[in-house]
Amino acid sequence: MQRRILSAQLARSGYQVIEAGSVEEALSICARTEPDMVISDWMMPGLTGIDFCREFRAMERAGYGYFILLTSKSDATDVARGLEMGADDFLSKPVNGDELRARLSAGDRILRMERELQEKNRLLRAAKEAIDRDLVEARKLQQSLVRERFRSFGTASVSLMLRPSGHVGGDLVGFFPIHAGRVALFGIDVSGHGITSALMTARLAGYLSGASPEQNIALIRTGPDSYEARPPAELASFLNTMMLQEMRTDTYFTLIYADVDLATGQVELLQAGHPHPAVLRRDGRVDYIGDGGLPIGLIEGARYETRRLTLAPGERLMLMSDGFTEAEGAGAGLLGEDGLAAIMERSARLRGPAFLDALTWDIDAHSGGELADDISAVLLEFDGPAG
Repeated sequence: MQRRILSAQLARSGYQVIEAGSVEEALSICARTEPDMVISDWMMPGLTGIDFCREFRAMERAGYGYFILLTSKSDATDVARGLEMGADDFLSKPVNGDELRARLSAGDRILRMERELQEKNRLLRAAKEAIDRDLVEARKLQQSLVRERFRSFGTASVSLMLRPSGHVGGDLVGFFPIHAGRVALFGIDVSGHGITSALMTARLAGYLSGASPEQNIALIRTGPDSYEARPPAELASFLNTMMLQEMRTDTYFTLIYADVDLATGQVELLQAGHPHPAVLRRDGRVDYIGDGGLPIGLIEGARYETRRLTLAPGERLMLMSDGFTEAEGAGAGLLGEDGLAAIMERSARLRGPAFLDALTWDIDAHSGGELADDISAVLLEFDGPAG
């Protein structure tokens, strides 16, 4: 009789009501219809309202269900037990109609908020999927900045490797001919990660393009179809001024730049905050060179210096980002320069892209496949003049 009176009150208030005479019957109804709200007595023959609440919460549902327990119990321990089992609210018997409608209105507000949250989550998931699709395409575009991964110049060859830790990254590597006897190599690591860094690498790729020498700020036109290289230290100062005065961004980058004479193996090297380059000797030994230097776009009026070295035939020069030495292994710490040197020495018998691939595999093994930073490298292998 109490159930029928309660159902009549709820129907007059505009609710669609389904009655159940036992917990077992109620659970069957809930499995079929997923009601928005449940009003259950605490004490019933067989399973109790607490049992019903526990089973109700364990059911798979598309949305939340609001559960109200009717009880004559007023002890705080009983109320706490009901809340622990998943009850949302309590009403004392006999039920007051106005109080019941007020409690149901509160429950309805919670359900509306839950539905709104679900819709917002759905929109967020859709937005994330769209962003992920865009980032996949952005990764392809960024990889296309490194159009040529290997080139032989006769007396020397150049290999490139670029691998972002996420969809897109802030590393950039490349090379471009200065003229028939010289080639320039460069590696860049933009501060931060993600889209902002990737956009900066795209802009810098245009400034150091081998496909458009007339737009390459590292080259100075000396004739209708001839160019000479800007001195490396002057190039770094030019880029530093451009970053601070024209781009006006909080982003900065490190740079490694090498001007290589393909006949003699002489190298003019500029290091601006980038890791020390490595020279792999003919006997497999690795030496690090360079003095560090200041990053580009960080300090106005920064001064840069050029270092000179000469590669002997059979020696290799590798310019790499800090993603190599800062690769972290579980319980093994950072790889460091010594660890990288050991990897290079083990792979010394390999050449070109195969050598860089071997380094990448070893870095993956050290880090468990979880790279925290982009890794990139330029490898120059100097063979010397024939004969």
